[in-house]
Amino acid sequence: MKPRLTATPFTAISSTTIPRRQHGVMLLEALIGILIFSVGILAMVGMQAAAFSASADAKYRAEAAAFANQVISDIWMGVDRSSDANLVTTLNNFQLNTGGSDCAFSGGMTDGTNAVLAGWVSSVTDTSTGLLGATPAMQQVIVSTADLNRVTVTICWQTPQDTRSRKHQVITYVF
Repeated sequence: MKPRLTATPFTAISSTTIPRRQHGVMLLEALIGILIFSVGILAMVGMQAAAFSASADAKYRAEAAAFANQVISDIWMGVDRSSDANLVTTLNNFQLNTGGSDCAFSGGMTDGTNAVLAGWVSSVTDTSTGLLGATPAMQQVIVSTADLNRVTVTICWQTPQDTRSRKHQVITYVF
């Protein structure tokens, strides 16, 4: 007669029954999980930095548009419309840095006594309220009386992170 084996429903498994190659798998899985989590966090930080940069760029572009609209309004209000000759003469007095190109302009103000234009340049280049990195040589106002009194305003600035200048340009016609 064979001895009868009885099994109990709860049999304890000893550590000798677990194969040796299974030791440390849980630690490896935890390290891989931490690595995936870290890559995700770094990607989110990168996205935040890109969003902040885009927001700052939009802010500077909005400020540049406001400065351009300001000088255009000043030109519209400051010209003498009593005759065509007076219109052309006073319009030409608003020219600034007509030489040069690509945000490296030269020539200064056509009318050195134009207080409106001098004040505008001062407000654009002010270190606390103006555009970051803007200089007087980076601003330009060109008047073309031959092209229906076309006024082209170019505003440039350069942040410390930029390798080249940023530019905003507005064209309007003064009648």
